[in-house]
Amino acid sequence: MTLAETSPATAVERALNILEAAAHRREGLTNSEISRRLSIPKSSASYILRTLERRGYLRRDAENGRYRLGLKILSLGRDAQANLDIAEVAQPFMRALVERVHLTCHLAVLDQGEAVYIEKVDAPGFFKVNTWVGRRMFLHSTSVGKALLAWLPKAEAEAIVRAHGLKKRTPKTITTLTRFFAELETVRVQGYAVDDEENSLGARCLGAPIFDAAGGVPAALGVSGTITQVSAAELPRIAEALKETTRRISRQLLRTGTTGPA
Repeated sequence: MTLAETSPATAVERALNILEAAAHRREGLTNSEISRRLSIPKSSASYILRTLERRGYLRRDAENGRYRLGLKILSLGRDAQANLDIAEVAQPFMRALVERVHLTCHLAVLDQGEAVYIEKVDAPGFFKVNTWVGRRMFLHSTSVGKALLAWLPKAEAEAIVRAHGLKKRTPKTITTLTRFFAELETVRVQGYAVDDEENSLGARCLGAPIFDAAGGVPAALGVSGTITQVSAAELPRIAEALKETTRRISRQLLRTGTTGPA
C-alpha cells in the first residue's frame, strides 16, 4: 500500500465515495461490492465501513451484510435544509436592514460550539467586513455568538463554554465564566448582544436572537461596523432596528412553521 493510499485525504474521499455509492443502491452494498466498484482494497473498505457504521452514517443488515445509509445522514440533511429555509426567509429582511443602518449584516447558527455564518449582506461603500458564508466564529467574543448562547438552558450554555474556553481575542474579550454569564443575562434583558471590540479591535457588532415556531433560537442576526459607525450615540438606534428586524423574521418563521435544526 502506497503512502498516498493511506493519507487522510484519500480516506476521506473513499468514505464519501462509499456514502454516495450506498445512496444510489436502495438494496445496499456488501463490503466486496464496494471494494470492487470503487477500487478500494477490501481491508481499507472494511475499516471505513465499520467507522461509518459506528458513527451512524451507515447501517449493516445482519442477515446479508449489506450496508445502507444510516439515520445520521437524514439528521444532517434536516439540519442543512432548516438552515437553508431560515436563510431564505431572512434574506429580504437583511437587505432592508442594511439599507436602513448601512452596516454589514450576518445570519449565524450554532454548530459544534461555534457560530457559523449562513448568509451575509454587505453594506454599501468601500469598507467591507472580511467575512464570508461558512466562516466559523467564537461564541464568547461575538455578538451573534452571545445571542445564540443567551437563550439556551444555562447548563447547556455552560457546557459549551467550558468545552471551548474563553480565549482572549483582544484586551476587551471577556475571559471569566462569572463575567461572561453576567453578560448573557444582560443580553437576555436588553434583547440584543454587543461585541465591543472583543473579537477584533476597531470593530463593534450587535447581535439579536431569531425565534422559530417552536420557541427556540435557531439563528442570530448581527450587524457589524467600525467603532465610529456604531458609536455610542448611534448604538440605540441600530439596536432597535436590529431587534425590529429579528422580530419580523421570527414572525415570518412562525407563519411558515420553519424550525431550526433539532
